Amino acid sequence: MSTVRTAFILTAAFCGSTTWAQQVDAFLGMSTARVGSNGQSIDTLGDGTLHKTPAMGGVFTDFGLNLFLNRQVGIGWTSAWRAAHDYAGLQYRPKFNVFDAVFQPALFRTKLSLPELRAGIGFASINFDYDDPQACARVPGCPSAHHFVGHAAVATRLYLTHHVFLRPSVDAQYVKHFFLFGSNWVPRYSMSFGYSFGKE
Repeated sequence: MSTVRTAFILTAAFCGSTTWAQQVDAFLGMSTARVGSNGQSIDTLGDGTLHKTPAMGGVFTDFGLNLFLNRQVGIGWTSAWRAAHDYAGLQYRPKFNVFDAVFQPALFRTKLSLPELRAGIGFASINFDYDDPQACARVPGCPSAHHFVGHAAVATRLYLTHHVFLRPSVDAQYVKHFFLFGSNWVPRYSMSFGYSFGKE
């Protein structure tokens, strides 16, 4: 199922839940996820030319939803994906999906600023685009690799109007056995615009 279709289904489900949820937030923005290269070189095309494995960076598209059961406790989903970039001679597309428990500490809550403390689990997907099956076979993880993610984040919704907000976030992602890159830790930094449904 594509990310866009998943986002549409979850948005409809979350917005339809406003009859029993106190508040639903939807947000869209940009982020970057950073992790270094694993230092390998691969003869991807079988012609004797070694292609270095890259670091991950670049601009990701972010989409997320929060559903708050009361003024402090909720659940959330966020997805971040990026267009294809080069990986040792092939094109790859990374994607992160996480599902969190969300806590809004009352101590730091103001009329225009609502902090979020988040923790949860999810998965990372690396999908490769290729024309030559032999080239794919030479690259570890091709045609696709999927990894468990442990996730924690700190974010703040800064309200520009009663419902419209700006949301900076810092995310720590532990991606289990992330062998395509040089570390299992993948920090992500994002900025999004969003809208709160049902906000008091």
